[in-house]
Amino acid sequence: MPARSTTGAAAPESWLLLIYRVPTESSRARVAVWRDLKRLGGLYVQQAVCVLPDRDELRAALARVRERIDELGGSSVFLTLRDVEPASRAQFVDGFRRNSAKEYAEIVEECETKFFKEIEFERFRENFTFEEAEEIRQDLEKLRRWLRRVEERDWLGADGRAEATERVAACEVLLEQFEADVYERQAAAGEA
Repeated sequence: MPARSTTGAAAPESWLLLIYRVPTESSRARVAVWRDLKRLGGLYVQQAVCVLPDRDELRAALARVRERIDELGGSSVFLTLRDVEPASRAQFVDGFRRNSAKEYAEIVEECETKFFKEIEFERFRENFTFEEAEEIRQDLEKLRRWLRRVEERDWLGADGRAEATERVAACEVLLEQFEADVYERQAAAGEA
């Protein structure tokens, strides 16, 4: 029976482990591989040792990462871990949940410290232009994409998802209010 996290998501029965080495002459190769694995949601258990839940899409993605490692002149070992001791399993689950919770918190922070403040500042400046509204709309789309990526990697139901979703929704409401004010101001000026 799969172990359950405290939020109810089932922990995987097996895990994918990638151990790799890339040339040390340049940080470019190390950073490229690290970035690819972090984008997948990989949990580093030590330097150049990364674990992921055993999922078909992650197996395929790890195959691509291994090809890249080879192209960069490195080497890798790929293992499927099926008999993981409870303490290590708990370490993996806690690590994945912490990583996702941290990303959700970063999204909340981005909404509160940047997005909300941007609209407040544009209102203060009375910069009610279609161009500004479009620029802020693009920022909202970036937040939505970021939230979707984090949700896709949140295999174990980390804390913070609901708050991040609520903050992004609040950003949308603020933007819609700002856009309505832009339209109203532009219409009054005869530009809408």
